[in-house]
Amino acid sequence: MRYKLVIFDFDGTLADSFSWFLGAINEAAARYGFHPIDPARLDDVRGFSGRQLMTHLALPLWKVPVVTAYMRQSMAKRIDAVRLFDGVDAVLRALTAHGVDIAVVTSNSRDNVVRVLGSENAPLVRHYGCGASIFGKQAKFRHALQRCGVAPNEVLCVGDEIRDAEAAHALGLDFVGVPWGYTKPEALSRYASKMLCAEFGELLAVASGK
Repeated sequence: MRYKLVIFDFDGTLADSFSWFLGAINEAAARYGFHPIDPARLDDVRGFSGRQLMTHLALPLWKVPVVTAYMRQSMAKRIDAVRLFDGVDAVLRALTAHGVDIAVVTSNSRDNVVRVLGSENAPLVRHYGCGASIFGKQAKFRHALQRCGVAPNEVLCVGDEIRDAEAAHALGLDFVGVPWGYTKPEALSRYASKMLCAEFGELLAVASGK
């Protein structure tokens, strides 16, 4: 394999949680006093970076920690409705079989991630970097590298958001985007140092250096 460590985002990358997110963020908007996401503007919103989304929602940075905590709690209450995307099981097993370490770096809680991954997939993850702040993934990525003992050129990051790509690029890590998550493909493709993977099978080819 070309890479020794693959770092996955969770929501929108491994877990199909976008419908939950829309409901939860609008509930949080009513509770904490920022703008909800208008379904009529959804296509625009899916092209925003994290900072652009905060501006669009009129969500100040100081409110983000409490809103993030509310979102984690909301998912915990509805965890049975969140499913992995098709192909996650197979790609995690294949990477592990080839000796590639797996990490998950996410804003979500470890409990939520482990519950959705399930008893067979969760043990395949060597490192969990959970509870990342909205702009805190870079530090979580750095810790994953240290924990797994790998160099930046041995790491592939996989995600569905612009902030995933920005955090990877800041550390000199390769990034591949997935088109089935929160950010629309044409926006995310501008940030992918490799490509957008149409399916998890393509991700294996990228990880092997093909």
